[in-house]
Amino acid sequence: MISTQGSPQTRDDAVPTPAEAVEVAVAEPAEPTEPAEPTEAAAPVAAEAPKGPRRIGVLMVVALLAFLIDLGGKLLVVARLENHAAIKVIGDVVTFQVIRNSGAAFGMGQALTVVFTMIASAVIVVIWRIARRLYSLPWAIALGLLLGGALGNLTDRLFRWPGVFRGHVVDFISVQHFAVFNLADSAIVCGGILVVLLSFRGSNPDGTVHQQGGKAE
Repeated sequence: MISTQGSPQTRDDAVPTPAEAVEVAVAEPAEPTEPAEPTEAAAPVAAEAPKGPRRIGVLMVVALLAFLIDLGGKLLVVARLENHAAIKVIGDVVTFQVIRNSGAAFGMGQALTVVFTMIASAVIVVIWRIARRLYSLPWAIALGLLLGGALGNLTDRLFRWPGVFRGHVVDFISVQHFAVFNLADSAIVCGGILVVLLSFRGSNPDGTVHQQGGKAE
């Protein structure tokens, strides 16, 4: 007896026909596969993303301006005001008069001239080390003010009377009931205040922020 393909006499029940295979595929969809977990190598790439240009140039420009303004002001007042009567700027509240200061900023610690000279030198070294990883513009301005002010007073310590490391700093801005200081002292104070504000905000010299790091964790 001759039978055609697919007839009941010749078909093997274990082998499904094409029509049955299609019905099974439709009735039983394939199980969804779980998405692949990200590899651990992706994390370091995000952490090492560039933070923008370094701000060493900004730091150096701010420091140079602060230093030159302080130096120019000292040379001018020494040439014009030393051994002369004080000049009133705002009545008796603010006056210009030259005073040779052997101490720190605002006339403090006059017996520790050499110590303050060494401290100023150490501050300059620390700022230079931080500058190698400096990406934050506000930090560059703050450190530039500190560096320029420290260099301004250190120059007096090294080159003014009575000798190296013992030179007296020229102060000439007198505020009534306060102190007599110079432009280098002002730059140091402004830079220090800016550093404190940036630290409270969580900003780092390398451009990162403390709060963002905590949230990421």
